[in-house]
Amino acid sequence: MDEEHFRKIVDALVELKDTSELMLDLAYSSIILNSPELAKEVQELEEHMDELHTRFELLVLSSGFTPEESKDFLGLIRLGVVTEEIADAAAKLGEVVLRRLKPHPILKLAVEEAEETVTSAMVSERSVLNGKTIKEARIADETGMWILAIKRGKRWIRPKPTTRIEAGDVLIASGYAEGEEDFRKLASGEGPS
Repeated sequence: MDEEHFRKIVDALVELKDTSELMLDLAYSSIILNSPELAKEVQELEEHMDELHTRFELLVLSSGFTPEESKDFLGLIRLGVVTEEIADAAAKLGEVVLRRLKPHPILKLAVEEAEETVTSAMVSERSVLNGKTIKEARIADETGMWILAIKRGKRWIRPKPTTRIEAGDVLIASGYAEGEEDFRKLASGEGPS
C-alpha cells in the first residue's frame, strides 16, 4: 500500500470518529435543550455518517493487502463499524426529541440534578471571540463552559484548539450552570458579568 492510500484511510477513520463523537454531543444537547433543530442535525449527520462509513470500507478493501495482512485490515473495518454503531445510537437519542417522547423519569431527574448544562449562543460581530481561535478565546477559563461544537451555516464543526471562531457561528457549550450567563454575554459581545 502506498503512503497516499494509507493517509486516506487514516483521514477517513479520523473523520468517522470525529463525526460520531460530534453526533453524541449534539444528541445529548438536543435532549438537554429539548431542541428539535439539534435532533434534526443529528439525523442529517447520521446519513452523512453512512456515506463516510461506506467510503472508509471501500478504501480499506481496495488496499491490496496480502492474506497475512488481512487480520490487521479486518480490525480497521471493525473500528469503522463501531463508529457507525455510535452514530446510530446518537440518532436514536435524537429521535426521542423529534418524536416528542417524554424522557424516562430517571433520565429527566438525572438531567435536572446534573451540575452541568448545555447551552448555545451566537457569536456577534462585536464579540471578543470573533476572529480568535478556541485556544486564544480561553472560553473555559472565562466562563467554565467548554465548546462542544460550532455550527457555521449548514456545517457542524468539532472544534480543535486551532479552530477560528467567526461572527455568526453558533457555539454549543457544556459546563457548570453558573457560567451559562457569562458565556452568552461573551458570545453576544456584552462581555462576562
